[in-house]
Amino acid sequence: MRYRLSAAVLAAGVAFPLAAQATDLEVTHWWTSGGEAAAVAELAKAFDATGNKWIDGAIAGSGNTARPVMISRITGGDPMGATQFNHGRQTEELIEAGLMRDVTKVAEEQGWVDIVKPASLLDSCTVDGKIYCVPINIHSWEWLWLSNKAFEDAGVEVPTNWDEFVAAAPALKEAGKVPLAIGGQPWQAGGAFRVLVTGIGGPDLYEKVYGDKDADAAGGPEMAKVFDAVEDMREMSAGSNVQDWNQATNLVITGQAGGQIMGDWAQGEFQIAGQVAGEDYSCLPGLGVNEAISTGGDAFYFPTLDDETESAAQLELASVMLDPKTQVAFNLKKGSLPVRGDVDLEAANDCMRKGLDILARGDIVSSGEQLMNQDSLNQINDLIAEFLATPDMTTEAAQERFVDIVASAK
Repeated sequence: MRYRLSAAVLAAGVAFPLAAQATDLEVTHWWTSGGEAAAVAELAKAFDATGNKWIDGAIAGSGNTARPVMISRITGGDPMGATQFNHGRQTEELIEAGLMRDVTKVAEEQGWVDIVKPASLLDSCTVDGKIYCVPINIHSWEWLWLSNKAFEDAGVEVPTNWDEFVAAAPALKEAGKVPLAIGGQPWQAGGAFRVLVTGIGGPDLYEKVYGDKDADAAGGPEMAKVFDAVEDMREMSAGSNVQDWNQATNLVITGQAGGQIMGDWAQGEFQIAGQVAGEDYSCLPGLGVNEAISTGGDAFYFPTLDDETESAAQLELASVMLDPKTQVAFNLKKGSLPVRGDVDLEAANDCMRKGLDILARGDIVSSGEQLMNQDSLNQINDLIAEFLATPDMTTEAAQERFVDIVASAK
C-alpha cells in the first residue's frame, strides 16, 4: 500500500461546498487524554474552517463509559450531531431502529469505496447497502510499548520479543520497576488478552476463537499456552496500582514500568511527553512474535436530526473527516494510521512506519469489535480482569470459563 499525497488529491479533498447557513454541531467522543485531545483538536479545526462550529462533547472515561451515555441520548430523543463509536457492531440496533442517518451520498461523491483501505472498514459502516459512518482511523491493539530507560536502569537489554520481556522481569523488579503496567479497567485486561491470543497463539487461532466462535479452539492446547502467558502477565503487572490506560502509559514514559500492552493510541502520550520512538521508547508489534495488527479504530456516526441546517452540517463533517489534510493532521497526533491509502506520512515515526509496513504486507486481523458483539467482549474483559486480580485462580479454571463465553458468543 502506498501512502502519497498528490496535488490532485489535495485539490479534490472536500467535495461539499461551505454550508449556505453555518451552524453549531455537537460532537461526542471519549478522547480526553493529552494526546487524544491534541488529535481531536485537528478535527475541530478542520470542521470550523467550513464556517460551522464544532461543539465538543467529550465524555471522560473509556468507550465503555461513554457509549451508554451516547446511546441513551440518541434513544431518548436528545441526539448529538455526530458521535464516535468503534469500527464494528456497536451501532447495529440504533441503525435498525432508524436512529442513524446514512451518508451514502457523501461516500459515493467522494469515492470512499476506492480510497478507504482496508475495505473491511467501510464494510463495518455498511448495512443493507447503505453507509452509516465515516471511518476516521485504523487503531491496532497489538503493541508492546517499552521504556528504554527502565531497562537501562535494570541493566538489561531492551527486549525484542515477549519471551525476552518475561525473562527481564526479575531484573526490572530488582531495580524497583513494575515490569508490566496495566490499568484497572476490564477493557484494558481484555484488550491485552486479545494481543496475547494473536501474538502468542497466532492470527489463525485469534480468528478461530473470536471470528468463528470455535469453542474447541478456545479450549485447546494452543489457547492453554496463551493462558500461561496471561499468568506471566498477572505476575508482571502486580503493583501497577493505576486505573486509567494513560496513567499506565505514563509509568512507561517516566521509566517506572518496563512496558505496557496497549493500542497505538499510546503513541499520542509519548509524543505529548516529547519522547522519541527508537530512542526513549521501543515498540514490538505482535509482541515481537507474530507481527500482525488489527484494523480496529474509530468511526463517526450521525444521528437522525430534524433540523435541516444541522443535517447539512453533518454531511460536511463527514466530508471533512476524510479530507487528506485532515487525515494526516489527525492521525499523526493520534498515533493511528489513516484510512486513506493515498496520503503522505513522511513525518511518521519509527513505530508508525512499522505499522504501515505491516498494513502494506496485509498481515492484518479484524478487531474484536468487528468479530464479536459488545456483550460477549465485556464478558471476556471481566473474566481476564478477575483473573489478574485473583492470584489463586488457575489458568485451567479461567480457560474453562473462557470456553463457555466463546461457545455462547455472538
